[in-house]
Amino acid sequence: MNNLKMGRIISVDNQPYLITYTQHVQMGRGSAILRTKLKNLISGQVLEKTYKAGDKIDEADLSYRQSSFLYQENNDYYFMDTESYDQFFLSATNVDGQKDFLKEGLEIKTMLFQNKPVGIELPKKVELKVIQTEPGIRGDTAQGSVTKPAILETGSKVNVPLFINQGDLVRVNTETGQYVERV
Repeated sequence: MNNLKMGRIISVDNQPYLITYTQHVQMGRGSAILRTKLKNLISGQVLEKTYKAGDKIDEADLSYRQSSFLYQENNDYYFMDTESYDQFFLSATNVDGQKDFLKEGLEIKTMLFQNKPVGIELPKKVELKVIQTEPGIRGDTAQGSVTKPAILETGSKVNVPLFINQGDLVRVNTETGQYVERV
């Protein structure tokens, strides 16, 4: 039960599930339980499951391949395996929290379950161009506001320092969605 952490991928009924939420609960005199929310990486279905100490948890048998993001069409995201040049797509539910960082040509890792793509793993940081932001106004720091909103080339919004201008290239952390530095 100690190894059930958010972000881990386990196998339930021979399907890969991503742990999206955990809550440790101590029951009076009884043993502790762990409430979880699991997202099926194939169907996108969310499952709530409770584990007790001693329950057997199987690790999902995943493999990874280097891939490159090609383009988005409707709710499908198209990728290419960089070794075999095979193209494949994943639906929006498979790239849910990560689509804000996908730009053409980005190198990623594809998660494979039984040799079928089920998800992606982004690099820790990506470089994106600022396409829209307000100019920093002198004296803004007196109010304590040292950041301003910016829209990046992928359409995602991030708070950036006042010195960042439209057209600048910024590095963004893909895990937190926060600005890291100007490139």
